[in-house]
Amino acid sequence: MNSLAVIGAGIAVLGGFGAGIGIGIATGKAVEAVARQPEASGKIQSLFLLGIALSEATAIYGLVMALMIYFK
Repeated sequence: MNSLAVIGAGIAVLGGFGAGIGIGIATGKAVEAVARQPEASGKIQSLFLLGIALSEATAIYGLVMALMIYFK
């Protein structure tokens, strides 16, 4: 196994950290928004779930790229 491929795979996995930080920030902001306007919780929740899905997709793409780099 080429050592540069292992380093590249490790760097690709680091995208998961950004996704985790983004999800944490989004969760905090959603909680603040519901605390300020409880009557808008349904709309806030749907937008929150959409944002989480997009953020998590970024982490999954990083994982897939890391696996492709590592096993090729």
